[in-house]
Amino acid sequence: MQMPKNHFKRALAAGEFQVGAFLGLIDPCCAEIMASAGFDWLMVDGEHGANDPRSVLAQLQAMAPYPVKLVVRTVDHDAARIKQYLDVGVQSLLVPMVESAEQARALVRAIRYPPSGIRGVGTALARAARWNGVEGYFDQADAEMCLIVQIESRAGLEAIDEILAEEGVDAVFVGPSDLAASLGHLGNPGHPEVSAAVSDALSRIAAAGKAAGVFSADPAAAERYRQAGASFVAAGVDTLLLRNAAVQLAGRFKTADAPRAGAAY
Repeated sequence: MQMPKNHFKRALAAGEFQVGAFLGLIDPCCAEIMASAGFDWLMVDGEHGANDPRSVLAQLQAMAPYPVKLVVRTVDHDAARIKQYLDVGVQSLLVPMVESAEQARALVRAIRYPPSGIRGVGTALARAARWNGVEGYFDQADAEMCLIVQIESRAGLEAIDEILAEEGVDAVFVGPSDLAASLGHLGNPGHPEVSAAVSDALSRIAAAGKAAGVFSADPAAAERYRQAGASFVAAGVDTLLLRNAAVQLAGRFKTADAPRAGAAY
């Protein structure tokens, strides 16, 4: 059996522009619907979404027949939890709140087997290795891992050059919402100071030869960020897509002539 290839990592390295979305509904059917919608990549969110290795596994299986590329965001930097995600078949990880080269270096070690890292060996139980069915898995696994670190604080911005210098960091994703909070503009990621900081970070990431990513649901802002150097963009969230569509649908059918609550039909 052949080693699964990480097409997302290859697309990042090639500089291909990719549009994606976040998944937080914790449901395989919803994930499959999103996988069929035409996005280039999707991120199952384990930081703000209530995902765990079991729910991530179910969504990976649901999306497997589709060509969309998959990423998982961890809740933190815990190497044991990262190991579980890798073993269920995750090859691309986005790790939040990275604020130093030391943290980035530790994350690189978490996704690699010894001697380059500390990933535990348990391939008989690992979907990633097809339960020991992938011949030469240990010789190939590290090269297929993709590490995306998320910069979303003032401290992260201050350390960005050192983080970018770490071998093994494939991409850096800038989070405008948390960055806005860190810069004193909570709830206002579109503030000029935040937008300028995001654009500057994206430019520096791209100049360092790393793939630069960002979240932006505003097409105009996303285009500005693309011009600044972003090569992959998260354009939406499944929860908001559902809610906004539901609110609009309800509003279209609730007219002034509609019966009031409790009225006889």
